[in-house]
Amino acid sequence: MSNREKPFLKKPRNRSTKRIFVAGTRMNEGKTTTCLGLFSALQTMVPRIGYIKPVGQRFIEIDGSMIDEDTVLFDRTYEIAAPIKAMSPLAIDPTLTRRFLDDPDKHSKHLVDSISRGFDRAAYEKDYIIIEGSGHAGVGSVIDMSNASVARLLGAKVIIVSSGGIGRPTDEISMNRALFREHGVEVIGAIINKVYPEKIDFIREYTQKALTRLGIDLLGVIPVVEELSRPNLSQVVKEIGGRWLNGEANAKNNHVLNVVIGAMTARAIMDYFKPGVLIIVPGDREDVLFAAMSSMRFFSNQAGISGLILTRNVLPSPKMMELIKDTDLPVIISEDESYTVASKINNMTIKTQPEDAVKIPIIQKTIMDNIDYQKIFEAFE
Repeated sequence: MSNREKPFLKKPRNRSTKRIFVAGTRMNEGKTTTCLGLFSALQTMVPRIGYIKPVGQRFIEIDGSMIDEDTVLFDRTYEIAAPIKAMSPLAIDPTLTRRFLDDPDKHSKHLVDSISRGFDRAAYEKDYIIIEGSGHAGVGSVIDMSNASVARLLGAKVIIVSSGGIGRPTDEISMNRALFREHGVEVIGAIINKVYPEKIDFIREYTQKALTRLGIDLLGVIPVVEELSRPNLSQVVKEIGGRWLNGEANAKNNHVLNVVIGAMTARAIMDYFKPGVLIIVPGDREDVLFAAMSSMRFFSNQAGISGLILTRNVLPSPKMMELIKDTDLPVIISEDESYTVASKINNMTIKTQPEDAVKIPIIQKTIMDNIDYQKIFEAFE
């Protein structure tokens, strides 16, 4: 029996809530940012909006349950009248795939039941519910929980998100739609994300032509917003495997606009002491530490740097550490050398966090201003 023909054991009871499934052609194409903006836009038109991420892959533990990180973001951003566990019913832990393959029938029943129950609670008394997928249409197939399978289980209509360009996004949108179609799932249309502002009109014109030939509606073209690609210091620490030496409480949400390797004199490096600049130096460069502390005192950090990363696990002298502790200077230490640290930061994939108070309104406005919501609403009439 093919996956398309396989009967679901227990579908959700809810039949009234309108459901929009947001899938990507790959990981990190902008599903979460699209969902954030879509949620905000729907709130201006109907009062009761729900959210669920049926299958999560990156999770944190809350009250003994594994909750997907994106679900935590939505729970803290919006006042959603639903239990957080219902909005994140299934987290793929490191052993789930092996457990499933050892006894597929047993685990399939459990997975379907968990998602169905979670959906019914998350969609309770909601006008619309946004369902966030996990990557492309086939992700999760190894446990019979691909995005296409879950969309079919929940009776949802799909929006596919892909990133900028014309040829590759069109090819991948077409390929993903084919798998959704195989499962009997309707694709409302596609959104092209992360397009450079100067190319918006060009990409819109020719992607529209390409998708129209395939019978797919273009629902929006989202520009690259520079502020959204900037990590904060907490994310940097996690990415480089570093640890805080000072200033975490006040600086963990400092955004990094530019990274500078301090391979110059302390006098020369002071030209880089500007808001948003992250300085990477060896831990024995106490002249740079003195200069950074001086800038903090003179400018009360209004014109100070985002932070300092000390490399090769070299700690400053005990006396220097005492001086640092008397300031708010954000200082992090890493075991890597300077260029490795810089490379890791420059190659980071930036995920929006609940603490990103500056970014979330930008995301909401950017998505709301660049999506054709009329086409989405027409799909449910």
